[in-house]
Amino acid sequence: MAKNPVKAFIKPYCIVDGRGFRLKDFDPTDTAGLESDMKQEAHDLLQSGLAQLSALQEKLYAQGQWALLLIFQAMDAAGKDSIIKHVMSGANPQGCHVVSFKAPSGNELSHDYLWRCMEALPERGHIGIFNRSYYEEVLVVRVHPDLLQQQRLPPFLVTKHIWRDRYEDIKAVERYLTRNGIAIRKFFLHVSPEEQKRRLLERLEDPSKHWKVSITDAKERDYWHNYMNAYEQMVRHTSSDYAPWFVVPADHKWFTRLVVAGAVIDALESIDLAFPTLDVAQRKELRAVREILEASSKLPKNSRSPLVKLRTTGTDVEE
Repeated sequence: MAKNPVKAFIKPYCIVDGRGFRLKDFDPTDTAGLESDMKQEAHDLLQSGLAQLSALQEKLYAQGQWALLLIFQAMDAAGKDSIIKHVMSGANPQGCHVVSFKAPSGNELSHDYLWRCMEALPERGHIGIFNRSYYEEVLVVRVHPDLLQQQRLPPFLVTKHIWRDRYEDIKAVERYLTRNGIAIRKFFLHVSPEEQKRRLLERLEDPSKHWKVSITDAKERDYWHNYMNAYEQMVRHTSSDYAPWFVVPADHKWFTRLVVAGAVIDALESIDLAFPTLDVAQRKELRAVREILEASSKLPKNSRSPLVKLRTTGTDVEE
């Protein structure tokens, strides 16, 4: 088995140079030739991949030099929450942090649009996951440009080139982050309007999912073509070899998980992770620890029982 058992599924969906990118060339129903009756095989393959992801994350945490930032963007009901839950199920929660970005608050609108995301960047040794991100500024804000007014930008900065300017700024920031030890992988979960509709209706039939339903989800479908154009421009102008986009077919969740897992594993493999090498002093300390432990095969004679009675004004109290 290959070191990354799901790596074979990621290449067709990885965009490192967006020039000429067309969203219509990517099919939301694609499963790379895997049939629906192969779900169990896909599940087994995913589990093998997650074991590899867990081992790599342990090295990432121990080494403490790199961080990994995963960004997920998608239309509503494309499966971001589900993908994050399943793909990161093998990760140690101690070294993994998920941030979901909703509509900006008043305080956040008083800062530049990158501010709230920069505050949430993962520290070295950790995996950070953005459920939506600063890319909302060239997606929902582009589809609804009236939202720019809430950002209180100086009027002369809001020009016809504002989206081009934001693409340039985002690429520059991502270049800066990678030069400071934060590897970046970005995922656009590409769902079809038909599958989105089916999932939204399914939520209405399940009381446990009613909390996920919003009238905004239904109304935003009227802007579907505008959103697809915004996503296409986003991928075209912000793809790079240091922060690639993965345009992942999202109509079949079992396949989406394979692609995302493969990309995350590939990212961790690409940053040369290793457990720390101990210096002479540290190795000497380990030898001392071993000597102490081997010499103390049982508890000292004066060790106390976990339950000790304390005398207090005639009353016995257990510790």
